[in-house]
Order: sequence, then C-alpha cells, then structure tokens
Amino acid sequence: MACPLLGLWALCEVLVPVAAGWTVDRAVLTGDVTALVTSVLAVAVLFLVLSLSYRHGIRPLLAAQEHEGHALRVAVARRSLDPRGARHHRADGEVLSVASSDAERTADVLDAVALVVSAVVSLGAVAVTLLGLHVPLALAVLVGAPLVSLALRGLGPLVTRRAGAQQEAVAATSALATDLVRGLRVLHGLGAAPAAAARYRRSSDAALAASLRSAAADGVQLGATTLLSGAFLAAVAGAAAVLALRGDLSVGELVVVVGLAQHLSQPVRLVGAAMARLAASRTSAARVAALLAEEHVAPAGGLAPSGSPALHVRGLRTGRLTGLDLDVRPGELVALVAEDPADAADLLDVLAGRVPPGEVGRAVRLDGAAWADLDASAVREVVHVEPHATSLFEGTLATNLDVAPARPRTGGPTLAQALAAAGADEVVGLDPRALDRPLLDRGAGLSGGQRQRLGLARALLADPPLLVLHEPTTAVDAVTEQTVARGLRALRHDTADPAAAPRSTLVVTAGPALLAVADRVVLVRGGRAAGTGPHADLVLADHRYRAAVLG
Repeated sequence: MACPLLGLWALCEVLVPVAAGWTVDRAVLTGDVTALVTSVLAVAVLFLVLSLSYRHGIRPLLAAQEHEGHALRVAVARRSLDPRGARHHRADGEVLSVASSDAERTADVLDAVALVVSAVVSLGAVAVTLLGLHVPLALAVLVGAPLVSLALRGLGPLVTRRAGAQQEAVAATSALATDLVRGLRVLHGLGAAPAAAARYRRSSDAALAASLRSAAADGVQLGATTLLSGAFLAAVAGAAAVLALRGDLSVGELVVVVGLAQHLSQPVRLVGAAMARLAASRTSAARVAALLAEEHVAPAGGLAPSGSPALHVRGLRTGRLTGLDLDVRPGELVALVAEDPADAADLLDVLAGRVPPGEVGRAVRLDGAAWADLDASAVREVVHVEPHATSLFEGTLATNLDVAPARPRTGGPTLAQALAAAGADEVVGLDPRALDRPLLDRGAGLSGGQRQRLGLARALLADPPLLVLHEPTTAVDAVTEQTVARGLRALRHDTADPAAAPRSTLVVTAGPALLAVADRVVLVRGGRAAGTGPHADLVLADHRYRAAVLG
C-alpha cells in the first residue's frame, strides 16, 4: 500500500509544474476566465491528492518499519536466550547494539525501497512529459539521469565500509560500557576505576573517529549528489531556454521544462539517499544475520527428561575439571566447595548449557539419561542455574519476581513463601509501595545483597526440580545468611506434604550457614572430588576445608 500511494504522490509532484505551464498557456496568456477557474480548481484537486497520498502512504511505511524492526529485535532476543546456546560468546553490549541500532537500520531498507519507487515514478513521469514536448530534450534527460545515478552508486562501497566500521566500533564500546557499569563497585574496590575509565575513553575515541569517518563518507556522497544533480539541472534548463528562444517551445512549455528540470533534483536526491540507506542497511543486516545464524552449542531435538531431579556426574573432564564425580539425589540439598573457583565455574557452564554436549559426553546424566542425548530446551524445564550476578530489569518488584514459566502451576511455593525463604520480604517491606516499588535497569538503587535476595526469591518461586545456586549469599551479612539457609532448607526440602514432588538443590558456596544445612558437602580440589560428607565432619577432618570455609 505504501509504495503505490507514494508513487502517486511522486506523480502529483511532477504534475505541479505541468499544471503551472498549462495555466500559463491556456489561461494567463489568453485571458480566458473560465480556463483560469478550471486551472485553479484542477490545481486545488492536484494538491489535495498530493497531500492525502503522501499522508496515507507514509503511515503504513513507518508502521512496516516499526513492525520489522520489532520482529528483528524479538528474533535477536529469542536467539540470545535460546537454551541451546551459541558457540561464539558475545558481550551483552554487542548483543544490545545488534538488537537496537542494527535491527532499526536493517528495517530502513523498506524506506529505501519506497524512495526508489518514488524516484522511478518521478523520472518516468518527467520523461513521458518531456517526450510529449521535445524528443531530443527528453532523450537527454533519459540518458543523463541514469548516468548521474550510476556515478553516485560508485560511492556506495565507501559508505558501506565506513558504516560497518562505525557500527563495529560502537558495538565494542557499548559492550565495554555494559561490563564497566556492571562491575563498577568491584573496580572502585580494587582501585582500578581510573584504568577502566582510560580504557573506555580509548574505545570511545575510536568509536568517535569511526563515526566521523562514516559521516565524512555520507557527506561526500551528499555533496557529490548535489553537485552532479545541480550540473545536470543547469544543462537541462539551459537547453530548454535555447529551444524557447528559437520558438520550439511555448512560454507555458518553457515553464514546464524548467519546473521539471528543477524537480529532477528530488528524484536524483532520493536515489542518492536510498543508496546510502541501503549501504547502511546491508551492513546492519549482515550483523543481524550473523548473530541469528550462529551455530548452537547443543543440537536440536533429543530426549525429554522425565522431570526427576536426579543428577549424576562421573569422571567429568572439561576446562579445569580432571574427573569430577558428583551425585545430587532427589530431595537432597548438596553443597559444593571448590578450592579453585574456576572448577566450580566449569561445572556451572556444563549445567547451564554453555559447553557443547559433545564435550560432556556421558559423564553427566539426568535421571539416567546422558546429557548429550537430552533436548536442551527440555533440560531447562528441569534444571535452573541461578547465576551469581543477579539480573533485574526495569519495572517493578512484582514484574521482576513473577517470571515463572508460563505453564499451569501445580503447587509450589507462593510469592510470600519465596520472599520469606530468601529473606527478600524485608526488601519489599522497606518501601510503602511494596511489590509496586519501581526498579531501574539492573536494579540500580538496590544494594548487592538486596539484588541477591530478590534473585533467589525469583528462582525459588520458579520451583524447578533441580535448582543450582552459585554463591547466593556473598553480599549479605551473617544473620541474613542464616535466615536464607534455613528458609531454603525449609521451603524445598523439609516440606510436610507427602504428595509433593521431590526437589533437589545444588549450592556452590563457601558460606558456613548454607554448608551447615546441606545434607552433604562435596569438596573439589584439583578438578576432582577430594572429599564428601556433612559440613561438621569435613571441618574436623580436613584443615584446608576448614580454612576455606571458616577463614
């Protein structure tokens, strides 16, 4: 709908100088009042059609751009959140750049198509009109206009290269900014804030330089468009003036030719603008396509786990793990203490689906089924890995907490129970608006401990059969840690309902309160299990364990 209406608008734009010339010949020079009134009415109708066609043509075009941009953003978000993962890790800021600016620029291709349609209609209408007035002049226009357009196309690769470099630099800077904001408190604590700021300044300067080079390329193209189109228009207008002096054109026809010659700058500019838009869109589209086409870490299909939270690890070798053995049976609360945090990170990467199943092989089994044989999406229904860095979103406390899977809930904890177990009911009670308290992006305005407790409450509310927690209490005091430990134990493992499905929990932690409520503690040393048993027994039996958890 947009292209036909905008084509009609372009045609009406061409008919404006035609109507002016017709009025001069038929009414002004002859003094015919009837012809003058007819001309005025015709011009009024022409401008009405021109206005309405543009108004109703641009609306669906803008709507289509917004819909396509939104669809691309959703596709990028869906791909980024796909439980099968991606082999190439991208920083959060880079993904954000692709999902925002690149998706928007890719959708701009629709605008470029509309510009080309309008330009073609304008050039066609001009050519037909001029052919009716003077064939040699029309042929000059038909040959000259495409030559100007072809000359301008030569600048397209330059604009594309510089636009691509600019987008890459901006994406890198956005990724760095995201990482710096996330770790700002840590950087201040380490005294590394000045070095981080200097690094960001260098990245920002590089992005600025790339943007300036891209803008310079755009300026060169715009200047060349203006220069070539101006020279072409001057040549056409000069030739028409000579023809009028020789009597080959009437006064009205001279007005038409000069008006059309002046109007020719618009379709030529439209072609130039469309080429610049297409160049930027192609670069952004390539970035979006590259992200969407990335190979998954886990293959599609596979077995669906039964829903039992039985996890068995035998001889797992990946990263720094050299043969880890670990069991988490249905209903158990198991804690894992790793002397080297990298060992725990490698295990969490496996359980979170960030390691290709082929590398895991049959070393990990869920309810008896090998990890490599399971469908990654179905595994996420059974296993939830809550990261150490809690992600909160702009909205309210309620919208951040109630994000359990959109399937019918069969029992499970209530929101109040989850908040109490995580010690997050105190966070809710600090503000009179309670759950309607607004949150900024990433939970800005909350302390680290408040963010941790809210993230834990959200994970408990989701009620997965197997919940994996990574250091959930590092930012809270000892009293709150005791509350969280007792609440976690009571909510998931000390239920009095015999019909309730067993829930298992694996906590990677060195917090004494959490270790004390665990059924078993597994000590990992040198990439493998070095001991297992109750927390109290390990404290007495292993001095290195005692030093790690009690300081």
